[in-house]
Amino acid sequence: MNRLVLLSGWGCDARIWQALDGHWPPGIAVSAPDWPGYGQQPESHEPDCLADTARGMAEALPTQAVWVGWSLGGLLAEALLDHLPAPRALVVIGMGPRFCHPDGVDGEELATFRRAFRRDPEATRAHFLRWQLRGEPSPRAAHRQLLGLIGQAPPAGLTTLAAGLDQLARLDASRRRGVAPCPVYRLAGEADPLLAPAAREAADWRLAKAGHCPMLSQPERLAALLTAVANAPALPPTAPEALP
Repeated sequence: MNRLVLLSGWGCDARIWQALDGHWPPGIAVSAPDWPGYGQQPESHEPDCLADTARGMAEALPTQAVWVGWSLGGLLAEALLDHLPAPRALVVIGMGPRFCHPDGVDGEELATFRRAFRRDPEATRAHFLRWQLRGEPSPRAAHRQLLGLIGQAPPAGLTTLAAGLDQLARLDASRRRGVAPCPVYRLAGEADPLLAPAAREAADWRLAKAGHCPMLSQPERLAALLTAVANAPALPPTAPEALP
């Protein structure tokens, strides 16, 4: 049975992937583990230490699977390729080789966000949840759906969330271009407000009528694409335009 491991991003735990329930065909095994410090998982002793994160995630990230990382989850999954045996493939959703880009969210904007988070973490996270949904066809409906899945309460402690913002600022996967230990594919919503236009254009696949959270706005198409990756006897898989 082909396997997918779904990894969530900053400020959201694994429950966000429940939006894809009902869209998986037979023969696909799907798991969605929480990162250390999220959900019911204990907080890492050093939340910003990748080696510590790798130890906490080793059992949840098998080699005979396709890892799917969304947003910060994609950036972290790429970084863990230096610490864990590689999967069959990695699909990164809504993230370029770096988070900050002069034509997207630049370093100054992220620094301002981090200062706001230190002053009022709950309000800042609530603002971020709305911000990332601006590119969806119906942002208000997507926001209601998101809160219905993950609730209002923060899914992780302040130390874990602050460490995640630090990782967004410093992690850089660009050095792995062409030398990653497994195929790495990027998927972007065509209206993702957090990605620079160049990053959206450089993606291997772009989903129409989707923003940063295609699991909310395009669950059927996203599940079909990820299924195609998992089922591909040889990568790269079928392009999404050819999917039913």
